[in-house]
This record gives sequence, C-alpha cells and structure tokens, in this order.
Amino acid sequence: MIPVIEVGGTHVTAGLVAPADGAVQRRTHRPLDPGARAEGILGAVCRCADALDAPAGAVWGVALPGPFDYARGIGLFAGVGKFEALYGVDVRAALFAGMARRPGRIVFLNDAHAFLLGECSTGAAVGHTRVVGITLGTGVGSAFLADGRILYHGPGVPPEGRMDLTTVDGAPLEESVSRRALLARYGDPGADVRDIAERARAGERPARRVLDEAFGTLGAVLGPRLAAFEATALFVGGSMAGSWDLVAPALHTGLAKGGWTPDAADVNGRPPTRHTRAMRPAALAGDAALLGAARAVAARDTNRREPGW
Repeated sequence: MIPVIEVGGTHVTAGLVAPADGAVQRRTHRPLDPGARAEGILGAVCRCADALDAPAGAVWGVALPGPFDYARGIGLFAGVGKFEALYGVDVRAALFAGMARRPGRIVFLNDAHAFLLGECSTGAAVGHTRVVGITLGTGVGSAFLADGRILYHGPGVPPEGRMDLTTVDGAPLEESVSRRALLARYGDPGADVRDIAERARAGERPARRVLDEAFGTLGAVLGPRLAAFEATALFVGGSMAGSWDLVAPALHTGLAKGGWTPDAADVNGRPPTRHTRAMRPAALAGDAALLGAARAVAARDTNRREPGW
C-alpha cells in the first residue's frame, strides 16, 4: 500500500492506494485554513496523515499546489492568496518532524499534475494521448500531458506549464478565475462560492453572470492554447468542477471563441474517444490526485523517472 496526501486550498486528504489496481482503500479528510500560520497548516496535514495509520518508514506521495519547490520540498507561496505562511518553509522537514510515524521518504508533486496523471491511469482521460487538465478552486492549476509526459514548454504550453502565470487584459488569470475573484465580483461578503452557485441555479442573474464571465474568460484563454497543443481532451477537476452544470456552458462557449470547440455530443454525455475534442469533469473526483501521487511514488521506487517530475 502507498500512503499519499493531497493538500487543497481548503482541505487535506490522505489515502492508502493499492499499487496493483490503483484503488484507494482507506482515506482520511480534514479541513484546512489556507490563511493560517505555518504551524496550523502543517499541523492539520500531519494530523490527517497520522489518522491514516500508515507504517513508519513508508514512502509518501504528497500532491500540493504551486508555487512550490517540489525537488527540495520548500514552499514558494507569495501573492497567490493561500499558504503565504509557508513561504520559505521546509515542508519536507516539517512533515518528517511532525508525523507520528516518521516517513522513509517523501515525494512531492504538483496537485494538478497528480490529478491529470490519476485521470489518465484509470479515469476519464484513458484513451487520450494529448490532454490538458485544469483544477478550479482557490486558484487555477494546470497540467499539459503528451504521451504520458507532463510538459513545461512547447506549442500551446504556458510558462512553466502554469496557466496561473498567464494574463487577461494585463492582469493575472487568477484575478478573473479563482475563489477570491468570484467572491470579489459578486460583492456579498457573507457569501462563498457554494452560495453563488446555489443562487445561480435558483435563477439569480448576478450570480449567474459572475460565473459565466469567469468560466467564459477561462475558456477564451485556454482555447488557443488547446488548439496549438493539439489537445484531444480537456479535463476539469477541483472543488468548482462539482458545479459542472454551471461551469460547462460558459467554458464551452469560451473555448469555442478561442478556437477549440468541444464535440457537442461529448458535452451532452457521450463517452470521450481519442477522435473527439472532449471537455469533461473529473471521473475520479477527489481520488484522482491521490492516484497520481501514488503513481509518482511507484515510479520513483522502480528507479524510473516519470517524465515531467
């Protein structure tokens, strides 16, 4: 069994993954405050890991968002609205010191990369060879994958493979598409994104307009990149993907305006094939990143460098 952790903007999840079939056989979940002090954030991660009761000396996979030095295990969060207290912090050393059963090693990887790798292994991306994954939550995560490799440059690929480094009208993309962007545009200090979604479904026009503008903008920025990348599929994960009925229409419209039109039949539910331009929500939900993190550990333990890490 491979123990893994996925750190999100508002939660942390740990799981035990069976390497033979990729099944998550046990999982624990804890809320996480991205604005907390370093000891609060790392304490929540350690408590979640300890609840999994993995053996001492195990090799752990840890998927978490950037900016982060994944080779050294050091946080680089600055100006991204989350985990600012971890800037310059040696997260690897903190986990070694804070977990009740000390790991043997820790393998870090980007959470959006883990998400797409998980979907490619047993999820919605099976059968596609040039795919893009986007995670929508506190920010925008991204992964560009071709023939099993995570790419950081090339036609259509943004700087460092990160859509959060792209701009819209001179401003960072996350000023238009992120949790904080949606809340700022909606203007109700007592609302969260879940509230905006519920009000949009109930027919409230300002709520629907905020969502349509955000996801339409994302599609318009992504469309030209997907076309240049020659992607056959776009897969969307993260907490906002749970409101796919609200995300999909505006995202589809934006992608088409940007030059990459998803197959209409696929949008309406036909299973994706390598011959369609598929736009799909995550099939594995929260398990995708756990599976991707386990794949990273398995690749390292067989002395095979997984492309892109």
